[in-house]
Amino acid sequence: MLEPLVATLITSAARTVTGARSLWLGCAPTPVQRIYFANHSSHGDFVLLWASLPPALRRATRPVAGSDYWLKSPLRRYIINRVFHGVLVDRDRKDATSSPLQPMLDALENGDSLIIFPEGTRNLEDGLLPFKSGLYHLTQAYPQAELVPVWIANLNRVMPKGRVLPLPLLCTLSFGAPLALGEDESKEQFLARSRDALLALAPEQA
Repeated sequence: MLEPLVATLITSAARTVTGARSLWLGCAPTPVQRIYFANHSSHGDFVLLWASLPPALRRATRPVAGSDYWLKSPLRRYIINRVFHGVLVDRDRKDATSSPLQPMLDALENGDSLIIFPEGTRNLEDGLLPFKSGLYHLTQAYPQAELVPVWIANLNRVMPKGRVLPLPLLCTLSFGAPLALGEDESKEQFLARSRDALLALAPEQA
């Protein structure tokens, strides 16, 4: 099969270009089902996060990505579907009767872990955009998966928007302590706490 080789080439290139370091600060890289949620500044974010996981975890972890971007060309479709086995969501809600959470819930029910970006879109500035409500609803619907914040540092500087060749800068991925939805916690409280937990992992407070 060609796809494992392509995945190895892509992930090896990502680690080589960025010199990525994984810092497991609040949890260990153990084979438990997780929802990794991270800041989002580049289309390469999920590739680098996926590449930074140990091989055993990588095989059971699927990135969540917008179908509007990844279905635009045959090459993108091949990469997201065949190489990374991504979970595609309809961010434009073309079908108003379908829930954008359902593909993610189906993947979790299948035993997979997920990589998600609760800002919902790339943030080209410092800090974090407000979180979308999907993180709350996903955690509420599937609380048995550990919710782990991951801060990706420097990737937006390695490959800034509009640049063809990457800059040789080191990237760090900081994995924090798992979060859980409080019994009486509101959506607003949970999203604020999750956002604060992710910001706390940044090398400098943004």
